Amino acid sequence: MSQFPIKSILEDKKRVFIVAEIGKNFIQKEDDLSWEEYLENAKKLVKAAQESVADAVKFQTHNVEDEQLDVEIKSPHFDDSDRYSWVKRNTKATPIEFWQSLKKYCDDLGIIFFSTPMSRGAAKKINELVDMWKVASSDILDFVLLDYIAQTNKPIIISSGMSTKEELDKAIAFLKKRTDKIILMHCVSKYPCPQDELYLDTIEYFADRYDIPVGFSDHSLGFNAAVASIQKGACVIEKHFSLDRNFWGSDHQESMLPDEFKKMVHAIRVHSEIDSAQFGKGIKVLDKEESAFRPIFRKSLMAGQAIAKGTVITKEMLYAMRPQKYAKGLPSEEYENVLGKKTTKDLKKYDPITSNSIN
Repeated sequence: MSQFPIKSILEDKKRVFIVAEIGKNFIQKEDDLSWEEYLENAKKLVKAAQESVADAVKFQTHNVEDEQLDVEIKSPHFDDSDRYSWVKRNTKATPIEFWQSLKKYCDDLGIIFFSTPMSRGAAKKINELVDMWKVASSDILDFVLLDYIAQTNKPIIISSGMSTKEELDKAIAFLKKRTDKIILMHCVSKYPCPQDELYLDTIEYFADRYDIPVGFSDHSLGFNAAVASIQKGACVIEKHFSLDRNFWGSDHQESMLPDEFKKMVHAIRVHSEIDSAQFGKGIKVLDKEESAFRPIFRKSLMAGQAIAKGTVITKEMLYAMRPQKYAKGLPSEEYENVLGKKTTKDLKKYDPITSNSIN
């Protein structure tokens, strides 16, 4: 496994780390394909990112079993598929052979490979293949996941979108008890985000509040905001990356194309000056449009197996699953408070963990 350049992010403020967020953009048609065909799509994206001078490529890893309950619900930013079918499709599309082959391809090209695991099961799947983690905005309160990845002692990049200040305080405090390798990303969960609602002053605010490196996960169109964020102290830039904005899928329309990405990298490396005032002044707060994602993407604690009455709950017995709107379990940030409690009744796999089912 290649040595991850931790110094470049956590210590060297002059070197901005630039990530091409490929995510699930290897899915480009509504018709399902074999994992081998998806792998070829992913390799084309990796090659284009490498030629666009990205430092790293980031994907998203799913494991439907412990991520998404089988209920009918859609996301506001992608209504072509219900969430369960979409997560199930992504899980099937990316068996371990997909990730192993993709990791080797990235190593051969000399570009860093990592991923956003969408559950603890997804993190376990790719743990041996990555040198760092990314936590999605939707999962900053998934303490089941955060506990696991913190114990791997790898750097964690965590996004702040769709969160309140109090929730972010809670997530950062949880991680700081377990690791000092944390990079926080300023992020606005709008797709695309209007440029005057990016509030880049938040980068300096986060750096002062949490005393950790801060980057910018940019969902706006173009790259001026990403370049301007460097002047606010951003040490990591992440932008969605695609070969064609007309492809079918959840993120292509808000993605940068290779030639655009390469121009952004050049502008960052030559320290282009862009007035940050045009991107909104002040500190970002949770707004109505972001709030619409929360009931769909936040998680609840569920039984990850059959648990007999009177059993002391341990980590492996718990899943944190979407959507919180229908799951009916305690919110996933109650994880530490549930560990060590005894069940008051028999629980089946996927039963919610509630205040009445433990004591």
